[in-house]
Order: sequence, then structure tokens, then C-alpha cells
Amino acid sequence: MKHVFIFFLFFSTITFSQEYNTKNGVVAKGYDVVSYFYNKAEKGNKKFTTKYNGVSFRFSSKENLAAFIKAPQKYNPQYGGYCAYAIGKTGEKVDINPKTFEIRDGKLYLFYNSWGTNTLKMWVKENPENLKKKADINWKKLNQ
Repeated sequence: MKHVFIFFLFFSTITFSQEYNTKNGVVAKGYDVVSYFYNKAEKGNKKFTTKYNGVSFRFSSKENLAAFIKAPQKYNPQYGGYCAYAIGKTGEKVDINPKTFEIRDGKLYLFYNSWGTNTLKMWVKENPENLKKKADINWKKLNQ
């Protein structure tokens, strides 16, 4: 009598590999991605650091670190922490100013803001919903 074994592998979550903006060695230049959801841009502390998707995130408190560990996808910045406006407008990965951000529909978007160019203002002025749709398409192309 022959025995046939069939193995099935199920995944409850599929994680897509993506590139992150890790200038300074951490996402969001070391700013606390949870604090943005309280409308604050706070620098993270090295003692409250964790890795997610192979990159480091810093937090300003153990409470924010715990919140991130509990639900990292909620706090993970869109487009790997690159400038949302640039991803939407031109499909280019542009660095950010971690103090320039927006929470839209429960998601974190970061923006470039230097030398008189504030891309958050441009994002808001130029139809953010349309730019977001374009950015989603461009980000998928950039991560193929």
C-alpha cells in the first residue's frame, strides 16, 4: 500500500518586499511614526527601537513602541517613507523632512520640505486623492 502525503501551506498575511527610505539608518529619519497619529512629529529614542520588514524604526516612548509592535501596518509610512508627492507626481524616490506629514484616511504620508519647496502644500493644492492614486500605481512599478 502506497502512502501519499499532500502538504498545504496557507499564508494569512502576504508581505511584499519594498524599499524603505532609511536615510540616517532608520525609517522617517528616526522620527516616531506613531507620534504622527497624535499630530506630533517627535524624534525617536535609540532605546525604543524595533525592526519591521528588515528596517529600523525608533519611538519616543515605550508605549509608542508597543503600539507599533501590536499593529505595524497601521503606522508604517506609505511609499516606504519617501515623499508622497514626488512618488505621485513623477514616480521618483525623494527624501523627506520628517516634520512635514499628513494623516489621510488613517495612513501616514511624509513629504519633502526644504529650500522653499513644501510638497505637502503642493499635494493639498493639486488634488491629493488623484496624486494618491498615481502614487499607488507608481509605487507598485518601483517595487516590482
